[in-house]
Amino acid sequence: MPVRQLPEQVVNRIAAGEVVERPASVVKELVENAIDAGASRVDIFTDGGGRRRIGITDDGSGMTSADLALAVDRHATSKLDDEDLLRIRTLGFRGEALPSIGAVAKLGITTRHASEPHAWSLSVEGGLKSQVMPAALSQGTRVEVSDLFYATPARLKFLKTDRTEAEAIREVVRRLAMARPDIAFTLAGEERAPVTWAAALPGAAGRLTRLGDILGSDFRSSAIEVRAEREGVVVEGFAAAPSLTRANALGQYLFVNGRPVRDKLILGAVRAAYSDYLPRDRHPVVALFVTLAPQEVDANVHPAKTEVRFRNAGLVRALIVHALKDGLAREGRRTAANTDGAALSAFRPSFAPRPTNWDWRSSPAYPVRPAFESAAATALAESGQAAFDVGAPIADVRFEAQPSADLLDRPLGAARTQIHETYIVSQTRDGLIVVDQHAAHERIVYERLKASLAKHGVQRQILLIPEIVELDEATVENLLARAEELASFGLAIESFGPGAVAVRETPSLLGKTDAAALLRDLAEHMAEWDEALPLERRLMHVAATMACHGSVRAGRRLKPEEMNALLREMEDTPNSGQCNHGRPTYVELKLADIEKLFGRR
Repeated sequence: MPVRQLPEQVVNRIAAGEVVERPASVVKELVENAIDAGASRVDIFTDGGGRRRIGITDDGSGMTSADLALAVDRHATSKLDDEDLLRIRTLGFRGEALPSIGAVAKLGITTRHASEPHAWSLSVEGGLKSQVMPAALSQGTRVEVSDLFYATPARLKFLKTDRTEAEAIREVVRRLAMARPDIAFTLAGEERAPVTWAAALPGAAGRLTRLGDILGSDFRSSAIEVRAEREGVVVEGFAAAPSLTRANALGQYLFVNGRPVRDKLILGAVRAAYSDYLPRDRHPVVALFVTLAPQEVDANVHPAKTEVRFRNAGLVRALIVHALKDGLAREGRRTAANTDGAALSAFRPSFAPRPTNWDWRSSPAYPVRPAFESAAATALAESGQAAFDVGAPIADVRFEAQPSADLLDRPLGAARTQIHETYIVSQTRDGLIVVDQHAAHERIVYERLKASLAKHGVQRQILLIPEIVELDEATVENLLARAEELASFGLAIESFGPGAVAVRETPSLLGKTDAAALLRDLAEHMAEWDEALPLERRLMHVAATMACHGSVRAGRRLKPEEMNALLREMEDTPNSGQCNHGRPTYVELKLADIEKLFGRR
């Protein structure tokens, strides 16, 4: 087949296929144009999930008639001062959005520039543009797109339902609204009730207001401000406390120089920063904004501009991890499950229904005449007394009547009792706290292991008689292959014939531990590792597993002084609000909330 030049219309449709994937792609390109035009308000209207109609109106700078005629030609843009593609300071710069949309849909543009006496309009249908005509518009630009993909019917078959496409549009607008809290957005259409996000004040407070409006009050109440800066790279934003999580990573919103992106590097950094706080199947909710010099990031790696490439990717990743870890450590006590009202909502008053055939004369309050105090009266007295027989206490109540005032003023209060030999109940000045003793001590041991490893290595204790652990041969080989990493944490193992491992040293922090159970758990975790997992993360997995086995177990009875000592250690331990598996270590109930439960306020 000979080589031939493709017709212009075919070229335009090929280009449109790269830029205009679905109605949400059209909305994204047009809203970005409005933002680049300096708009302070953007209104979006859709019909049929964007398939039948998309309307974007802004109050930006608008275009002159000459600019309007050129704007619908391929590779025509007002967003590049020169030919340097490494200094991109706008959201759009390829010059393909408008001609690509016009190649597959019916496009109408009405715009007015401040220097023009009136507005101008132009239409493009199937790649054919009309003449520029006078029109009426007070300010800015209005873009109408109808019958999307009518010129490429095959693409229509790949669109989903109107509701699904409308939700994709909503997600695009949400991300752009998060990136620019200084701009007011309105989103309306047949598929949803109109929603308006008013322009917010500048600074972190305004950004949090916009994020709270979009992500909900749960995020606003649990948001932790994060910020870090190094070598001209700034990472700032808000991260939810580990008590607020999602089942997937869709709650992670990332922006680079104001551009919403989905970058694997940044997602990996977020996952690494939260690894000490969340279970494996949960994901954090964050909104991070990375700002750096334009020449340090390549925004030209994807036609839809959803991906970027950093010149110094290691610096960006390290800065994100540092910012998140610093913020989470700074607000460590907020990470417990006492910030979202979940603990209070778990309490529900229960009332025993009164029997329908209840007789008031059967009440213990019914007076019995002395002349009739017989066996019936005795039986009645016994039944009344039985109401006060609650059985043997299940709590340790050997505490003094009033704890010392200095303990009540501590953040975690004074220990008052232990219930079910698992939970410590402490009293503060304005409430009570319930502590999971195993989860709390697990975090304490874990942080000690990390600190000891960072300073001088983990101290070991030599077993007088090595403990022999029998495992299957594949597990033994896996453990022995990681023997050097395990030794860095004070766990010295060596081969003891086929299918057996000899444990000669254990970390002294763990005290007496079940070596067999510890090795089995470590082997299970190692089976999920791959070589791409950094050594640091593998070591932290080992530390987390060891901490779990070296902690106070549920079911162990503690003395009052032991409970108070555990509370004091929690107060001095970073990140003590969560164990290293992501579970909360304590729940706090304020006295005012308890009084509400009992109708006292």
